[in-house]
Amino acid sequence: MPISRQTFQNLGQRLRAALPILVWAPRYQKQWLRLDFVAGLTLAAYTIPVSLAYASLAGLPGETGLYSCFMGGVVYAAFGTSRQMAVGPTSAISILLGASLGSLVSGDMGRQVQLAIATAVLVAGIGVLAWVFRLGNVVNFISETVLSGFKVGAGLVIISTQLPKLIGVAAGGNNFFNRIVQVAGHLGQIRLPTLAIGAGALALLILGEWLFPRRPVALFVVILSIAFMSVMPVAGLGVKTIGSIPSGLPHIGWPLVAWSEVDDLFALALGCFLLAYVEGVSVARTFALRHGYEIDADQELLALGAANFASGLGHGYPLAGGMSQSAVNEKSGARTPLALAFASLSIGAVLLFLTRFMKNLPDPVLAAMVFVAAWGLIHPKELIQIRRTSKLEFRVALVATMGVLIFGILKGVLLAAVLSILLLLRRASRPRVLRLGRELGSDRFVDATRYADLEFVPSVLVFRIESGLFYFNVQSVKAEILGQAKAHSDLKLVILDLSTSANIDLAGGRMLRDLHQELAARGVNLKLAEVHGEVRDMLRAEGLQEQIEGIERRAGVAAMVAS
Repeated sequence: MPISRQTFQNLGQRLRAALPILVWAPRYQKQWLRLDFVAGLTLAAYTIPVSLAYASLAGLPGETGLYSCFMGGVVYAAFGTSRQMAVGPTSAISILLGASLGSLVSGDMGRQVQLAIATAVLVAGIGVLAWVFRLGNVVNFISETVLSGFKVGAGLVIISTQLPKLIGVAAGGNNFFNRIVQVAGHLGQIRLPTLAIGAGALALLILGEWLFPRRPVALFVVILSIAFMSVMPVAGLGVKTIGSIPSGLPHIGWPLVAWSEVDDLFALALGCFLLAYVEGVSVARTFALRHGYEIDADQELLALGAANFASGLGHGYPLAGGMSQSAVNEKSGARTPLALAFASLSIGAVLLFLTRFMKNLPDPVLAAMVFVAAWGLIHPKELIQIRRTSKLEFRVALVATMGVLIFGILKGVLLAAVLSILLLLRRASRPRVLRLGRELGSDRFVDATRYADLEFVPSVLVFRIESGLFYFNVQSVKAEILGQAKAHSDLKLVILDLSTSANIDLAGGRMLRDLHQELAARGVNLKLAEVHGEVRDMLRAEGLQEQIEGIERRAGVAAMVAS
């Protein structure tokens, strides 16, 4: 049976939807090539030392960070909808992975690598499933308030893990507070050569970020430290180095894990996915807004899944779209995802030809780089603004911060998600029920708490419910209305303005029936104003059109008062 032209067209549309590269590549302009090439080289110069640092943070060999960028970057360029976002290891995912896997492998580095690879594949599976079910907007349930608190906690946790490497003391402790106590207890054992190199690298990174914000300062610090370690006899003084990095591209292979271990990794993979997607979509939206284009939140799920699958098969670990590397990419002039592909190819060239020069890279330099990156997660002004705006949300942010500091990154991620949902449910279950008054000389009824010089009709209460009416909030609405009705002994009429209640469920309809009956028992009539069509349909189905006035026709509050 021949395939119709329409079938080919439908297939082409589906391919273009799943592979955005098929959309932007045919429209590519020659003048963009130089900009993307320069941006790709600059991004690679920034990413290489940072990836090595993040791999050490995850408790993995340095090459795994490079493998993640090399494999994931090319794949995201094909599947992603952001033109400037750069994917790779991030500080939060790295510390989450290191803390979680460290307790499972008991110091077996080979086993930790395999579990990290398996986690990346699991993250990929979660991302693809979320794409299939179009769950791109689900992460919006995690509030920015909770994320602000989470980022502060994550930054402090990461810094606490790097302090021992930075000053050359023994590490220990299973949470932020324990680690700080451990560091304080070992201050007398500080290795001065390690401290000097770490502090020097930290100073150069901070100064370089300030003086040369668009330059690969981290690469300069790495080269300088390698040269210093190669000519100065400080290795014998206890300064640890990263050691040898295998030369060559990664071998493609499936993770060597048992099914029983996959079950142990699922919660970790879910935490990595939440971190990766929330951060990635936030970064992508930031640059899309700045450059005037749209991103597809659902397609980003597939892009994240595909990039992590490639990273896992290439012996990397879970990756995400990070703000710092994306900012470098954007500031360097990236116009399309081809810049990310150029960066990946540059990293591939380093893996093939330049890894032998990295063996003398000092651990305290990597610690300093992670320290600077983690410090960028901490924004006190953001928390101050939240406190100024809403004390409740400020307390929620503090709970998220303390959850990460006490329980760690993974449990902190899940706690942040639960807190966001609980905060949403709290708001939804207690909608505002406003008493309305009439503006003098008009038929307009407005919120009595916001406007002065209002007229209140004797023996009449008018309310506006600022929400749909659903099973989880109807009892709160009913209690608020009856509570105010009890305070008016001469009350004869209650009018509910449903102009902002576009939806209602069965519980909402039955609440209105019960409210009508309880008010009628006190000699008070109930009327409904500005009832939307779908709400009228539900109330008719409940047989309330003959009991409550206002269901059969959409009348305004003023008309209800006058009738």
